[in-house]
Parts: sequence; C-alpha cells; structure tokens
Amino acid sequence: MENSSEIVSFVLSMYGDIGHLKYLYFLLTMILYVSVILANTALIVIIYVKPNLHEPMYLFLCSLFVNDIYGSTALLPCLMVQILSETHDISLLFCFIQIFNTQTHVDIEFRTLAIMAYDRYVCICKPLHYNSIITTRRVQIVILVIWIVSFVENGILLSFTIRLRFCGTVIDKLGCVNHLVLELSCSPTNILSYVNDVVCGLVFGVTAPLVFILFTYVKILSVCLKASKETKTKAFDTCTPHLVSIMSFVCAFLYNIISQRFDMMFIPFKLHVILLTYAFLIQPFLNPLIYGLKLSKIKQGLKSLIKSV
Repeated sequence: MENSSEIVSFVLSMYGDIGHLKYLYFLLTMILYVSVILANTALIVIIYVKPNLHEPMYLFLCSLFVNDIYGSTALLPCLMVQILSETHDISLLFCFIQIFNTQTHVDIEFRTLAIMAYDRYVCICKPLHYNSIITTRRVQIVILVIWIVSFVENGILLSFTIRLRFCGTVIDKLGCVNHLVLELSCSPTNILSYVNDVVCGLVFGVTAPLVFILFTYVKILSVCLKASKETKTKAFDTCTPHLVSIMSFVCAFLYNIISQRFDMMFIPFKLHVILLTYAFLIQPFLNPLIYGLKLSKIKQGLKSLIKSV
C-alpha cells in the first residue's frame, strides 16, 4: 500500500457540536436501529418456519431483509458512536470497511429488486410457465450470485482507493463515501479510480438493474392493459409493495449522489441528515413494513407467530 503514514484517520465534520441533544439523537437512532433489526428478523423467521412461504418470491424477500439488516449495520453503529464522540474521527481501516459495506448494500438492494421485478414479470405475463422458469434451486443460485458478485466487485473497486496517498482528512458527511475519499487523495484526478467507480459501480451496480426493472414493468403494463380485471388486481397486489420499495430506494440513492457533488445548504439541516441516512435507516424499516402489511401470506404467518408466542 502507498497510504501516507502521516494520515491515520479522517474527520467526519458534518456532526459538529450538538451539545446535550446528542443523547436524544443517540437514543432515537438506537431505537430505530433496534426496530430495523427486529422487524426484518421477524419476517425472516416467519419465512423460514412457514412451509407455505418457501416459494421463490419469499426467498427473494428474505434476501432483501437480510441485506437491510446488513446495510443498517454498515452505518448506524458508527453513526451512534460519532453522535456521542467529541472528535468525530474515523480510522482509515474502519472508513474503508464502511465504504465497502455501504456500497455492497446498495448493489445487492438494486440487484435483488431487479430480479424480483423479473419474478413478477414471469408470474403475471407467463403464469403457466412460472413453476418451470422460477424454481427454488434457480432462485437460491441467483441470490448467491448477487451477493458474491457484489462483494467481489466492490472489493476490487475499493482496492484502487486503498492504494492512494491522502493529503486531506475532512469528510463533510455522516460517514465515509468513496467519491469524497477520492477527493482527499494527493492525486484527486486519478482516472483509474474514477473510471472503475463509475463504470463498475454506477453502471453495473445501479443503472443496469434500473433499466432491467423499467423493461420488466413496461412488459407487465402492456399485458395488464389487455388482461382481465382479475389479472389486473393480482398484478396490482403483488407489484405495489415492490414498486414502493424501488421508488423509495431510488430517491434515497439519488439524493445521496446529488449531495456528494452539489451544495445542499438550502435544505434544512435536520431534513438533510434524515435524507442522507434514509437508505440505511428508513428504507430497511419500510421494506418489512410494506411487504408485511401488503402480502397476505406474511400477514397470516405474523399473526400465527404472535399467537404462538
């Protein structure tokens, strides 16, 4: 590695001095984090213990819920520590780990939502062939591939950042972000790092899944326009939670990207903080909420689990 020995940590300057309110913010963040863990774990357990939920769609949901726990854990424990800290320093090692975890979470989320869109497409547009196309074995393989590819890809991307020498230490963010860390390097115009970050990260990790999702929903819409009322109702019931999840996560992701490159001082600070943490705090709580309330099999499983307790 070529990291400068003079720089051993970065400073997360966005926290500032919040006085005694830090205890309130810490408590609220901890409550939300615990809620995320409990909500997602509850649905994972329901899917695992209920044989009637051992279907492709629910396996994808299980992967999504696991990723939500993973994504929240990538940021929120560090966030809680920084809220109580006086210095707001983060070591290079933990900074790189956080970059890897948060970027992996985003890639897995988009790719899982993309394959779930294909699952909905086959279910609605090719119902007679669904069981032969979407098998449990294939779903397990696809989920495994999504996680492995995301981990390997982000490991390769991060390797370019780790090799850089850093001449700056201040990150104006709540956590480490690869783009902002690159700007702190002594060679901020490092083309190789930026090309890999944009091409491998943004294009293959985000844009490609979104284009695929758009394509599948265009197909679904074209079928629904010619279908019976029953088919339209089925499509609406199964696609609504998925669409809400997609739009919510895309908006959170776009805000994070925009805020890295433009001055967002016109946004009230508290709202700005909420929007920055949305993908790792609100979205992981929203997913089990919308799927748990909308999908009847999960609701029934939740009711029986509560009764058994």
